[in-house]
Amino acid sequence: MSGRLLNWLLWAGVAYFCCMAIAHFFGIKVPILFVYYDTPYYAYQDKIISFAVVAYICLFASAARSHDAVAAALVAIWVTVAGLCAVNLSDALQAVLSGKSTLVYWLQTAALAIYALCLTAFWRQSRRPTTR
Repeated sequence: MSGRLLNWLLWAGVAYFCCMAIAHFFGIKVPILFVYYDTPYYAYQDKIISFAVVAYICLFASAARSHDAVAAALVAIWVTVAGLCAVNLSDALQAVLSGKSTLVYWLQTAALAIYALCLTAFWRQSRRPTTR
């Protein structure tokens, strides 16, 4: 059962990252697909992000097809969560926000962390030997 849930979560990640790549490519600034949706940006940066997100799409699709690749997907998603935390705490972001709250960014980071936690839990559970 945990293996099927893990697979479903991985394919959901593929769909999410596809939507994120499209949003960044076309500059569709909506929360969750565009974490820092209300900050200044250059369109070329978002195009670069959209191409980089294709690596996540490929990685998560590979992990869904072969659970041997799940560990690599987990490293990628947890490093992303850590990176978002670092940005959320950064002086550079504070300078751009001019005193506005970072709560919305923390909520999006938390959502991604919960997703990563679920992936991790189901992956660990699917690796346990079954006893009958």
